[in-house]
Amino acid sequence: MKKKSIFLIAATATLYFNNAYAQETPQDSAKVSSIDQIVITGNSSPKKKIESSTAISTFSAKEIQKQNPISAAALLQRVPGFAVETSGGEVGNNLFARGIPSAGAYEFVQVQEDGLPVFEDGALQFANADNFFRVDNSVSRLEALRGGSGSIYANNSPGGLINFITREGTNDFKGTAKIETSTYGLMRTDLNLGGALVKDKLFFNVGGFYRTDDGIRKTGFKANNGGQVRMNLKYVLDKGYVKVYYKKLDDRNTFYLPIPLLQDGNTLKEFPGFDANYGTYSYRNIGQLNIPQAGGGFFSRDLENGIHPKVDVVGAEFKYDLGNNFTVLNKTRYTNIDMNYTGIFPAGAPYTAADFAKKSGISGNNYQYSLASGGGVVNPQFVQELGFWAIDKKMNNFVNDLQFNYKFDKGNVTAGFYKSNWKSTQYWNWSNILTTATDRPELLNLVDTSLTPSSTGYSKTYNGITAMSFLLRNSQIQGSLNDVYLNLDYNITDAWSFNGGIRYSRDYYKGYGVNTTKANLNNSGLTTDGTHSFATTTADDNMSVLGNQYTYWYYDVNKVSYTLATNYKINRENAVYARFSNGFRSPNEEAYYNNMTNLSQIKPVLTNQLEIGYKYYSRTFDIAVIPFYSTLKNLSFTDVFSDGTSENKFANTTNIGVEIEGYTRLFNNILEVTFNGTIQNPKYKDFKGRNADGSTFDYDGNLVRRMPKFYFNISPAVNITKEWRGYVSMNYYGKRFQNEGNTDDNILPSFTEFGAGMSYQLGKIRFAVDGTNIFNTIGITEGDPRSTSTVGNIRMARPIMGAAARASITLDF
Repeated sequence: MKKKSIFLIAATATLYFNNAYAQETPQDSAKVSSIDQIVITGNSSPKKKIESSTAISTFSAKEIQKQNPISAAALLQRVPGFAVETSGGEVGNNLFARGIPSAGAYEFVQVQEDGLPVFEDGALQFANADNFFRVDNSVSRLEALRGGSGSIYANNSPGGLINFITREGTNDFKGTAKIETSTYGLMRTDLNLGGALVKDKLFFNVGGFYRTDDGIRKTGFKANNGGQVRMNLKYVLDKGYVKVYYKKLDDRNTFYLPIPLLQDGNTLKEFPGFDANYGTYSYRNIGQLNIPQAGGGFFSRDLENGIHPKVDVVGAEFKYDLGNNFTVLNKTRYTNIDMNYTGIFPAGAPYTAADFAKKSGISGNNYQYSLASGGGVVNPQFVQELGFWAIDKKMNNFVNDLQFNYKFDKGNVTAGFYKSNWKSTQYWNWSNILTTATDRPELLNLVDTSLTPSSTGYSKTYNGITAMSFLLRNSQIQGSLNDVYLNLDYNITDAWSFNGGIRYSRDYYKGYGVNTTKANLNNSGLTTDGTHSFATTTADDNMSVLGNQYTYWYYDVNKVSYTLATNYKINRENAVYARFSNGFRSPNEEAYYNNMTNLSQIKPVLTNQLEIGYKYYSRTFDIAVIPFYSTLKNLSFTDVFSDGTSENKFANTTNIGVEIEGYTRLFNNILEVTFNGTIQNPKYKDFKGRNADGSTFDYDGNLVRRMPKFYFNISPAVNITKEWRGYVSMNYYGKRFQNEGNTDDNILPSFTEFGAGMSYQLGKIRFAVDGTNIFNTIGITEGDPRSTSTVGNIRMARPIMGAAARASITLDF
């Protein structure tokens, strides 16, 4: 499995397609010409891309189809300015916009569907925005805006807007059906249908997918299993339209966390017994948890459930021409989410068997390891303590965006009121388990052989658990957002335009946290094995119990965001623009929780951004070059460590860089090349303070953690014939540091990942084979943000997935 021959798979499949079918019709170009593209995201009204004074990337449904991304995060890797970590699996990935650091998720961008948020805050604890969204054939196009006017048209989005726009029906009945399989047990079916119920009046579209697979990393169970359905109805009025829609998502996805690797200088290599490309600690043998609770009852969990959101969305959109150049647009949506989240989080690096026994309080060689399943005595070289983290979240969000637009000879004015109420209630129950430090791990028990089985502290585990429910958390956060905004587009001349926008945010946040106490099961009357009491094990010595005292907190945000821009269209194909924007991000959930007894420590993150761009769009060549500069104040770092504590630090940053995005067709459209890249230098400013242990730190001028200075993607494609197409993609991710101190033992080396594929178009049928990471590169996207501990040259890090191939057949009708 380790050294898959992706080229052999692709060649075999494509040769079969070539021999079985004759050439009939030309295959669509991979890229829709940008010169006439219309964009709506971050603009008061639809306008041509070249006339928009924003940094915006667009992807049509055909482009998304040809890229065939394995996840939403993989698609967003094609956007300059977005540094995307895709190693978490299909969901739970991280996106950093223009060098803005964070604990992860989508903290400084807003992910939207049809102009409204997937969920108001995309960076709640364990609730990354991509948990609640899937890319399928019901997506019409993607518009990805960086910086700019993001803070005017959405909350907490100074880094940008990611807007997935769904398909709508037309007078012509159309559909797309797709089946897909892979080298990792994938079976996926996509279907989208759209048309008119009443010609010119009532239109419908319905689409969705169902998928099951074993996962590229081997879990021993179905790593991904579920799907979604989306539908909408649109009724066209004489002067407008009404649209209603519904989405149901019910999907289970395994979340992949760091694994052990060996550091050799600036290179990370495989740890003995652990396949860096296909191995994971998230394995069937350690997948069940069933433990008594200090407060009574039992807590059970199944790792196979992974990240399991159940999402229901209902919404409506109304637009009407009021006359006298006035129009009204209202968008409303209600989202309800019930999510169970279960993942395996390493609690530091592996230990030798002797060192872990010593750490557990066993002296000398008086230790014995055995398999929790069966009881056989074993002598592992290395053992690993793992966090078995379970989180339940119940979330809802009601949002309404009301806009009035007035058009006049030289431009238009848009005024809007945005209202959003949202709530998230969560319950955590975390335990630690002991396993072999291998992929396909086995649960281990550890005992002190200098004691008898009836002695106090004889066992350091309970059925493989070293710390039973050591952390419980019951908390809630609510947001009530009340924002008004105004945007002006003014055409000074036919070629020269001005844009200005302002947003006033009067937002209120409140929540609570339930206090906890410590207890054990020594006097519970329960036994560990039917004979011995819990006094014989240390696994229950630090159990958490939820109390009956609540700490309530309240925080309000009173901020103004604004932007000023100008765009000069040199001619039909060339334009330059400049934009300054000032925005903010409200404190995140973990910052509130950690400081709820003293909220004066936290402040909204303030951002200033300046960008100057040049755009050239033609039928055969596109290029956008956008230098930018940004500053941030009051940035909070809130990684949750493996012991349940939080980093809780605050910093300022600066960044200067340039984004490049382009596309070209050469040799009479035989060769097509798409490319994007980012060069930047994000650094900490005035980042000094004191650690939790009392030591001081000074990170002023250091490179921001997890941020590469240089990353790019290039994908050449060859139209071998009108029907036959092949492509190669190259994704380069530069060197980074895992920690703020930029120490050599926390280097994340640069890596280059290659993909390749071929497709064949037979009339309305498309056959395709897509390979990812075809050279089995060990590419590290992050270290272990929950623990900086290392053992010798052992490093915990999260690599990208190993080589894999997918084959699909798509029918357009």
